[in-house]
Amino acid sequence: MTTLIWIVAALVVIGIYLSWTAGRLDRLHTRIDAARAALDAQLLRRASVAQELATAGVLDPAASIVLYQAAHAARQAEEEQREVAESELSQALRAVFAEEPQVEAVRVAPGGEESLGELTAAVRRVPMARRFHNDAVRAARAVRTHRKVRWFRLAGHAPFPMAFEMDDEPPVALGGDAPGRSA
Repeated sequence: MTTLIWIVAALVVIGIYLSWTAGRLDRLHTRIDAARAALDAQLLRRASVAQELATAGVLDPAASIVLYQAAHAARQAEEEQREVAESELSQALRAVFAEEPQVEAVRVAPGGEESLGELTAAVRRVPMARRFHNDAVRAARAVRTHRKVRWFRLAGHAPFPMAFEMDDEPPVALGGDAPGRSA
């Protein structure tokens, strides 16, 4: 009789542990979803501000076209092509705002200071949002690689989390690692 009690107690403890692990994994997946939504919002904001700036008439025509096309492609990209399109927008931003004179030309235009401030804020928030998302993915992957999670299928039907890899380096003139600028 005592053996049966010990077996039942062990099964209850194992069940509680597996339930706790499944709950933890569920919370991690929820965290990934929230981080992905925040990343999507920041990417959309960056593309929108870049597109507005490209159509405002404060940039030279060639820079406007390059920036507009990259921002439009980033906003319209399908999920499979999103990382590439966002990387191309980062490259376009670096190309257009490679030097301080271009930034100054935008700054002195009517409404340029506000547009530049919005773009700078958006460009700085994208790497942070991507880092939060990728940290959440890394944590969920670490839990999902445990044998107990695979054996007992504690992840359910949730897809394996994927990191969002893109080029998110900001232009030097917009707050990148330029000498004399605080990042």
